[in-house]
Amino acid sequence: MTHVSDGKALPPPHGADNRSGRLAIFDALRGFAILAMIVYHLSWDLSWFAYVNWQVSSDASWRAFAASIAGSFLFLSGVSLSLANDGGIRWHSFWKREVVLVVAASAVSAITWFTFDQNFVRFGILHCLAAGSLLAVVFTRLPAFVTLIAAALAGLLPLLIDTPLLDGDLWLWTGLGTPDHGAVDYVPLSPWLGLILLGIGLTRLLRATDLWIRLADIKLQGIAGRLLIFLGQKSLIIYLVHQPMLYGAVWLIAATFGAPDRSVESFIGSCTANCADLYGDAKTCEAACRCTQTDLADAGRWQPLVQTPNDPALRGALNDAYEMCLRQHPPALTPLPE
Repeated sequence: MTHVSDGKALPPPHGADNRSGRLAIFDALRGFAILAMIVYHLSWDLSWFAYVNWQVSSDASWRAFAASIAGSFLFLSGVSLSLANDGGIRWHSFWKREVVLVVAASAVSAITWFTFDQNFVRFGILHCLAAGSLLAVVFTRLPAFVTLIAAALAGLLPLLIDTPLLDGDLWLWTGLGTPDHGAVDYVPLSPWLGLILLGIGLTRLLRATDLWIRLADIKLQGIAGRLLIFLGQKSLIIYLVHQPMLYGAVWLIAATFGAPDRSVESFIGSCTANCADLYGDAKTCEAACRCTQTDLADAGRWQPLVQTPNDPALRGALNDAYEMCLRQHPPALTPLPE
């Protein structure tokens, strides 16, 4: 089998699966990202149930960790997209993968809607992978420099476009406006599409160099290496099942043995993160969230809300208190209308 990149024929790389064009090193990197994601989600679950006081939702280092995981998946998806369609776009395989991604993304939205109500995942990483792949697949047939320019433009677009016309949930997929609601996972096309395109562009460049051959020759034959490769090759199914299993396990432990009452800090942390996603002003958002919790406690509604968080009347009181506190502590980057 001959591999072709930008018109140059290359021998089949030694470290690749000759039937699929996969390189062991990229599967291992994807597997490493899966392990990092499991660590992040377990930490989030422990924080949510108040077993730890880590501010996983709002702390800058945790948010950077989450962003690096999402970015690595998107970049590696671009690498895979380039490899899978190197000799021409394989439409049958492409559409099969798209259907799987769309179904999986829809399942994530449905499950998180049931679990987190209005903070459900409207456009998370699977949504971005599905939509981003649809936009990016044509770049697998274009010169690398064109793809890299497009990657830069996609990454910089939020800095170039700033208009209230794209505010609201209808346009949240663009990443160019302010959504109406926060979410536990928000990965819009801009700037994240840029990483998929970067993966495609760099892959096309590297396949014409000796560095690609050296990457293909990397052999991961130890137990750790084989485990990472396995995790990388099964990344989608692991992504779908690991968080329900982790969340369910921590919930079962909390329901059976109880958990520390860290409801106040847990609420303020998640509230601040969601507010900061919308307004970009974490310091003022934290003040508004603390104000919200204090007002609910003063009104005798905090403990009932903790015990029955999905009660419509209590959630209405929560939303009213939050809106009032936002007016008392308006975020600096997006002033509330008078």
